[in-house]
Amino acid sequence: MTRASLDKQPHEVASMFDGVAANYDLTNTVLSLGQDRAWRKEVTRAVDPGPGKRVLDLAAGTATSSLPFAATGAYVVPCDFSIGMLSEGKKRHAHLPFTAGDATKLPFQDKSFDAVTISFGLRNVVDTEAALREMFRVTKKGGRVVICEFSDPTWAPFRTVYNEYLMRALPPVARAVSSNPDAYVYLAESIRAWPDQAGLAKKLQQAGWSKVAWRNLTGGVVALHRGVRI
Repeated sequence: MTRASLDKQPHEVASMFDGVAANYDLTNTVLSLGQDRAWRKEVTRAVDPGPGKRVLDLAAGTATSSLPFAATGAYVVPCDFSIGMLSEGKKRHAHLPFTAGDATKLPFQDKSFDAVTISFGLRNVVDTEAALREMFRVTKKGGRVVICEFSDPTWAPFRTVYNEYLMRALPPVARAVSSNPDAYVYLAESIRAWPDQAGLAKKLQQAGWSKVAWRNLTGGVVALHRGVRI
């Protein structure tokens, strides 16, 4: 299996990510033109971690996204359903409590975390609504969800250029730096099929989250959604 399909069967998606684990972080930095680091900083600000806080980082992969939370003194649990990603992450960051888990059936008790976050992973989950409900279930009252995901560029001319990059430029670049360029063709297609900012906000509200809002990053290429469990 080299490429998942857009019906997002978990075993296909997990197998695809297993195959790109070793070079995944480097490839993302190249394909995002270095913007992934700035996006992670914004996620950390929105999560607002700190000593005594419990943070669940879903679709954490090799835990690159988890490290900024841990650096503040928070207890962070990197969770992913790709065993290949988790294994690669454990080699690099043995001190972190890597946990295998499906976002639609999280292996955690109710109200376990002060914050739940997922970056660039929600669109790969087979059932978005179920995942949002599970995030709500494991979050404490007063806790928050932070979702960083590719979205819809707000400036129409740039949106056209962006879509051209996704489908034409991204695969050749991925071929040069990734062990599995076909995986990035799937990722490009999944970005184009994903709801826009308002669409995702509505799904959050339907899952029970309050005070739902979003902020565009890089002209809407990425949107940072937030919600609170009241």
